[in-house]
Amino acid sequence: MPRIGLCQIGSGDDPGANLKLVRTGVEAAKAENAQVVVFPEATMARFGRPLGPIAEPLDGPWATAVAELAAEHDVVVVAGMFTPAEDGRVRNTVLVTGGGHHLGYHKIHLYDAFGFAESDTVAPGGKPVTFDVDGTVLGVATCYDIRFPELFRALADDGADIVVVPTSWGAGEGKRDQWEVLVRARALDSGCWVLGCGQADPAASGLDVNPKAPTGIGYSTVSDGFGRVHTQLGAVPETVVVDLDPAVAAKARTATGALANRRL
Repeated sequence: MPRIGLCQIGSGDDPGANLKLVRTGVEAAKAENAQVVVFPEATMARFGRPLGPIAEPLDGPWATAVAELAAEHDVVVVAGMFTPAEDGRVRNTVLVTGGGHHLGYHKIHLYDAFGFAESDTVAPGGKPVTFDVDGTVLGVATCYDIRFPELFRALADDGADIVVVPTSWGAGEGKRDQWEVLVRARALDSGCWVLGCGQADPAASGLDVNPKAPTGIGYSTVSDGFGRVHTQLGAVPETVVVDLDPAVAAKARTATGALANRRL
């Protein structure tokens, strides 16, 4: 039964300063015996600043520092960063490191919505990613991916009982409602536990808000495969550790038939 920490942080512009937030979050989660520690999308640096100058490969200094931190505390760390793409753009990457893993999931569905065009600067990925922790398979998605049930079903088909979703959700009218509905809906679609770990709301902490970039609203949410909210945070930075039973995913899939009864 994996014990997973969700670290709802507020990233700034400086990757080095954000590494300190990662350390603090890992230490807090490990103090509660977490095996996996999840951070938001754009943990490396928040949206709204140029991403090209800070993008690094998975063997670069930033990801290596996170890997060393994961090894030091014997955990798996999941955190959003940016890696270079072949066409001059960057990739919106989720780093998974520790426990014998060091890999990246490149965000498949780009946030070309609500007046923001992520694809102007970010190249899409194309491959779902899963990883194993003590016999439990976890899948990875990122933020806008949560609007696409096919990805979550594909992760369940690949054996995932838990899907972690690092996120930097855009603020706006109705956006919190959409976030909560989508986390629960994707859990129902796939029968998986879905853990949405978001950037904290800058406004709730008295920080400047970039109105043209999705910089977070908080409200990290955990839903089981029956669509029931297990845990939810507020708007400000906070860390929570949850115990998740993979057997609940199997029960949900059996009860709902959401995967077995597909016809398309």
